[in-house]
Amino acid sequence: MPTKVNRRHILGGACCAGLAIPAVGLGLMPAPVRAQAHGATTDLTPQQALDLLKQGNLDFVNNVPFDVPVNHSRRLEIALGQTPFAALVGCSDSRVGPEILFGRGLGELFIVRNAGNVLDTAATGSVEYAVGNLGVPLVLVLGHERCGAVGAALSVVGENATFPGSIGHMVDPILPAAIKARAEAGPDAPADQVFDAAVRENVARVVTELRTSSPVLAGPLAEGRLMVVGAYYDLDEGRVDFFMED
Repeated sequence: MPTKVNRRHILGGACCAGLAIPAVGLGLMPAPVRAQAHGATTDLTPQQALDLLKQGNLDFVNNVPFDVPVNHSRRLEIALGQTPFAALVGCSDSRVGPEILFGRGLGELFIVRNAGNVLDTAATGSVEYAVGNLGVPLVLVLGHERCGAVGAALSVVGENATFPGSIGHMVDPILPAAIKARAEAGPDAPADQVFDAAVRENVARVVTELRTSSPVLAGPLAEGRLMVVGAYYDLDEGRVDFFMED
């Protein structure tokens, strides 16, 4: 059955369409990219956005019922455009669903997920789109306990493990974090301590790269309109440790 494509889908649908339309409407602009064509962006400050995520996770940990916009009226409200207040780089792990962990609803988080919460061209470009086009004031990089991709990187470093297909290439960006975590922990450190250190180091490296290497993020960061924060999710407790805010 052919897919119906109409003006609403073109103007307000996936981020790729949203990326193309402003480029035409506003002209080919050097970075940083201007806010999206419909002009609506969140009015939250970076700290206010971060506080919302912290409160949402606290509610999640304490089993407070979610009160988030997911009904029909909300769907209609965001159908022609999105105004998320945060972008999140997270892991594909099925146990780490960002909207659930932070108690957020439709249209509130712009989420980039892959195994190991790493940066590649697609992930970096997605974050830059969220900041430059959608005007998000906060980017959160979220690692988590017992991350399989980080575990795979540690096995490469410690045991010369190999993986089939593209899995080995997927793990490559995490290897520096695994090497550093093992070296700093020492030979007698418990395995779970090394694992957690590697997860946090991987997050820290992604945060640092976003803070220092993106021309789109540079301006908002320098002007105080953007924060890039690193965090660690505890699978057992449900708690997010925002360990890298400064």
